[in-house]
Amino acid sequence: MNHRLFVLGKYAAILLWSAFVVGPFLWALTTSFKTAAGVTGGPTYLPWLQYEPSVDGWRKLFGATGGIDIVRPYFDSIVVTTSASVISIVLGTLAAYGLSRFEYRAGFVKNADLVFFFVSQRIMPPIVLSIPFFLMLQFLDLLDTRLGLIIVYVALLLPIAVWIMVDFFNNVPREIDEMAMLDGCTPFGAFARVILPNSLPGIIVAGLFCLIFGWNDFFFAFTLTFTQTQLLPVAVVALNSSVTPWWSLSASALISVAPLVVIAFFVERLLSRGNLAGAIR
Repeated sequence: MNHRLFVLGKYAAILLWSAFVVGPFLWALTTSFKTAAGVTGGPTYLPWLQYEPSVDGWRKLFGATGGIDIVRPYFDSIVVTTSASVISIVLGTLAAYGLSRFEYRAGFVKNADLVFFFVSQRIMPPIVLSIPFFLMLQFLDLLDTRLGLIIVYVALLLPIAVWIMVDFFNNVPREIDEMAMLDGCTPFGAFARVILPNSLPGIIVAGLFCLIFGWNDFFFAFTLTFTQTQLLPVAVVALNSSVTPWWSLSASALISVAPLVVIAFFVERLLSRGNLAGAIR
């Protein structure tokens, strides 16, 4: 009896959590097919039965009257976020491995201080960095360009990658490195041929965090771009007018979150840290 109650309670908790997670997406989906009257006329859920569905909210995302063309900002966001995330993961993984496996000292500055320095870059409010970044990109003639945003985003995402990967490498047994070097590998060869393949879960987690933070950034995308380059968060905000178009905002929210959901769905199975089992012989 107690076991049955436990199983029922477990499935009830899973059901409630699933409703909590999926509910906002279903609400946004139904709202995206409503008109102004459908949104302001009270809560309705069933199309054709409680309200007449319309695709105007979706049409406004692709250049319809009173809307925006979301295709170019979507492409710009993919290019900038993906490029910055890949560069941050490559540099961050190398830096994290060095901080995890080798001892550095410059006066009173040690490895822990260097790691904290990377993390501290995320502590500062973004507005503190806006003027330096603006002046730097202006000097390099990279304002309002994808390359300029990639440089800025690498500076913002690199601390995340280093922070996550240092913790991951600290949990990887050093015996793996030693065995690889006994077999004739150099320290970099041990890293590339043995440690890196076994670090895939940590790289995926760091990559997801970089993608999420880069994809959702609005402040720097707004302050460092004007007309030639526009990222998705700025384009979505441009939908607002004197009357908030909830139908178009709901559609844009679904489109915006779709890439992250798809990526998380495909990489979820790779997040297990059990692939280090048996690595030490």
